[in-house]
Amino acid sequence: METKLGKYMKQFSTIGIFSKNGNEESNKSIKKTLQTLHDFLHQEGFKIVAERNAASFLGIPEMDTNKFCACINLAIVVGGDGTLLKAGRLLSDKDIPVIGINLGRLGFLVDISPDEIAEQLTLMLNGAYTLEERSLLHAEAFRNGESLGEGIALNDVVVHVRNDIRMIEFTTHVDDTFVNTQRADGIVVATPTGSTAYSLSGGGPILHPGLDAVVLVPICPHTLSNRPIVISNDSQINISLCESREVNARVSFDGQANIDLRAGDSIVIRNKSHKLKLMHPENYDYYHILRNKLGWSSSP
Repeated sequence: METKLGKYMKQFSTIGIFSKNGNEESNKSIKKTLQTLHDFLHQEGFKIVAERNAASFLGIPEMDTNKFCACINLAIVVGGDGTLLKAGRLLSDKDIPVIGINLGRLGFLVDISPDEIAEQLTLMLNGAYTLEERSLLHAEAFRNGESLGEGIALNDVVVHVRNDIRMIEFTTHVDDTFVNTQRADGIVVATPTGSTAYSLSGGGPILHPGLDAVVLVPICPHTLSNRPIVISNDSQINISLCESREVNARVSFDGQANIDLRAGDSIVIRNKSHKLKLMHPENYDYYHILRNKLGWSSSP
């Protein structure tokens, strides 16, 4: 028997569910939202698989991460922007679109209300959606020419002091051209998606997601003339910690994964070739998101 979503069953035949890892206070709402989502998808005849957190809440078997990513046509994230960042990094190479259901606070990336799951997903899974591509960054850290590790980021790559309340000193090159040497608490290298996150808190500009650009934002620079700079995302960025200043530092990827650094280490940051596909409701309006989330006044 064909359901009302039968037209799109082949395109999105297997849907993977991600979930935030809640606390005692939020677990009830997470479980309720996941169950509502699961029941809707099951009723419409989709095959459902779940990663560890979602499987635990739903009481269904979890799937190995590699198998999970290999078998799904669509991912639905239940949580906040942080949950979507984690899922996005995992799925960016797989060309799998992602839908976000907002159980977080701001929700720049997760834009479906839990109260509108059936209504919005019925429309979106029938083709009434906007598909948007978001760029990511790839970064690798080096010590004496040897790799310390690498990571990818949907929001930002941040080099910052590790434990002490002290500045680090570092030199920045863009495409092998010297930019500056500065003392600061660190530097944020952000995508347009990340321009409304840590970068914004540091005084950086908001970049429209459609721009092929990256913004470099110093964190509490000692010299106030050090200002954010926007460059092409085709550029290669090299940040080297000066050996003259022995301060323990760290490079963080979306604030969720870290590599410890010390004086003399360097980080090479490039645009990632694959982009993340975000699915939004058809009436998605980026400027409305900004007005709503940042408290800008509405038009008359």
